[in-house]
Amino acid sequence: MIDASPRAKLLAAAIDHIAHHGGADRSLRALAAELGTSHRMLIYHFGSKEGLLTAVAREVEARQRAALAGLDPAEFWRRLTDDDLRANEKLFFQLYGQALGGTPGTAEFLDGVIKNWLGPLEALLARIGVPEADRAAHARLGLAVARGLLLDLVTTGDRAAVDAAMEKFLAMYGKP
Repeated sequence: MIDASPRAKLLAAAIDHIAHHGGADRSLRALAAELGTSHRMLIYHFGSKEGLLTAVAREVEARQRAALAGLDPAEFWRRLTDDDLRANEKLFFQLYGQALGGTPGTAEFLDGVIKNWLGPLEALLARIGVPEADRAAHARLGLAVARGLLLDLVTTGDRAAVDAAMEKFLAMYGKP
């Protein structure tokens, strides 16, 4: 069943809006106006601008993890690097930096930012034949490579270069 609560509706609208327009640089009042609500409703449901942005990033990540289950590594990479996700990826790295720097309201972002990916990545590695004893290390390596290349992409915009690097990485697993 789809969650149709007011919070879920606001979160879905924020995800879509940020994907197309960004949002980390806007005030809570500006975001609220752009979403067709009030800043008070955003505070009620998310606690702060940072809480809203953290909820957006976490939900986008959850959707990506769910997609990982049905895709091969190259297809998943194409999904992650889709132009429609660029603003969300930029938001992810902005929040990551803020949380690591102790920006108030962002500490929750770090909860599960690594751990939540390890299980789905280990499942993918099992599907492609990586021995069980090696999966945990390979999952962390794969996460680090993917995030590093995504950071490269949002920084440089050089899609061809990051795709070539990921292709080399996947080739190590026999997955060009």
